[in-house]
Amino acid sequence: MSLSGKFILLAEDDPVVAELVLHTLATHNPAPRVVHVRDGVEALDFLYSRHQFQYREPGSPTMVLLDVKMPKVDGLEVLRKMKGDEQLKSTPVIMLTSSQDERDVRESYLLGANAYVVKPVEFRRFAYILQHLETFWLEINHPPPHEHRAPIGAPLPHE
Repeated sequence: MSLSGKFILLAEDDPVVAELVLHTLATHNPAPRVVHVRDGVEALDFLYSRHQFQYREPGSPTMVLLDVKMPKVDGLEVLRKMKGDEQLKSTPVIMLTSSQDERDVRESYLLGANAYVVKPVEFRRFAYILQHLETFWLEINHPPPHEHRAPIGAPLPHE
């Protein structure tokens, strides 16, 4: 899979939910490219091109769909690392989770999540939510490109 251009990173440990997300996104026209990882360790390895992803094509996701409750490293820790990284902090992160725990919601937003979506049980509603998330974050929203960001404290081009 070529990772040049736009793609979504899906970090989801539940194979049924992952298949549902992949199937729903595949029905869009055009269908976005999606990279699926199964836990927080794989998500970080992918983002930082480590271990099994060390030879992947370069590129950062346009959006990350991140489950909160995952094995090995949870979604909150992945979010913490992403938002603390200059290259990844502007990447939109949507917490896509079954957790309605107020602490998870609060912590997600404090760490910099762009949205917190509780996975609905009903398929049509879930598909509707995914379609609108994709439309906004991949088509409407235009964050600044990574290569044009100046490091913190660096003078701006006009200075």
